[in-house]
Amino acid sequence: MQSDFERVEELVLFTIGRTPVTLGGIIAGALVVVMAFVVAGVVAFALRRLRNRVRYGGSALYIVEKLVTYGVVIIGLVAGLSTVGLDFSSLAIFAGAVGVGVGLGLQGVVKEFVSGLVLIFDRVVNIGDYVELEDGHRGQVQEIGPRATRIRNNDNIDIIVPNSHLIEGTLVNWTLHGQTRRIHIPFSVAYGADKNEVRDAVLAAARALPFTMPESEVHKSQVWLVGFGDSALNFELLVWPDLNAAKRPNAMQAAYTWAIDDALRAANIEIPFPQTDLRIRSLFGHEGGKALDVLQLKQPYEAAPSKVTAATTNDAAEDVSRPVEEPQPDARADPAP
Repeated sequence: MQSDFERVEELVLFTIGRTPVTLGGIIAGALVVVMAFVVAGVVAFALRRLRNRVRYGGSALYIVEKLVTYGVVIIGLVAGLSTVGLDFSSLAIFAGAVGVGVGLGLQGVVKEFVSGLVLIFDRVVNIGDYVELEDGHRGQVQEIGPRATRIRNNDNIDIIVPNSHLIEGTLVNWTLHGQTRRIHIPFSVAYGADKNEVRDAVLAAARALPFTMPESEVHKSQVWLVGFGDSALNFELLVWPDLNAAKRPNAMQAAYTWAIDDALRAANIEIPFPQTDLRIRSLFGHEGGKALDVLQLKQPYEAAPSKVTAATTNDAAEDVSRPVEEPQPDARADPAP
């Protein structure tokens, strides 16, 4: 029985160059490769758990995780080939076959893999950054994989982007190196409103929101008069939100807009609506009010000032104040590359 087993184990299946490949060698090589993938998965899982627990250095640990995982797998593949019985002098034929395969259809995979390594080492895009793509999609970077980068938007939808797109295209990183950004909130008031009152009311409302950064020489909230519209004075609120709020731009924009509306109403500052003034100089020999009487129109009236309303509930501000969920790897994904 033992001799039969040895005979099967030493059965030559084919030859690469001058090296015979036996059934036993293939089985042993496959076991080595499987063990390499298992070890890579265990190491990746351990480093991922450590990265989720530490407060600082998460990006460096992510690089270590990828390097160790890829390194163990590559070493396992080389060891598996050696176990099969191939020497490196005969690998020239194998490398030529792989080159043909890459030329026929694997160049895209190799391109994405190399692009992923560039993203990891370049550090322009890090795990946890809030980015905006060329097509307008925005979200937080969750994972940089060997083929694609996983980005999760504020609606908890994952966007899978090929790594090469992030390198070749234009990418806006809103939170590069953990920094916030200044945002512009447009709003309008009716002509005749006191600009100083508008400024004071809007700044007070913006500073009252909990995610507005404290005033400093660098981070200073301002109100700019940016233009004269057909029916209104156009202003912009310039404000610096904290990093947590910057990762929720839509909710942040809505929260500031809601607060501005409350502040203007409380200060009895009219929020305009589109309107057109028609001035009749002469009609059938009549002018002014007499011309209006001919047309049976009433004199124009001034809009009554808005009533002071009670404080309202700003849902968007509550959403912005909610803590940002830290990037978590997909539990269904294979930890090995």
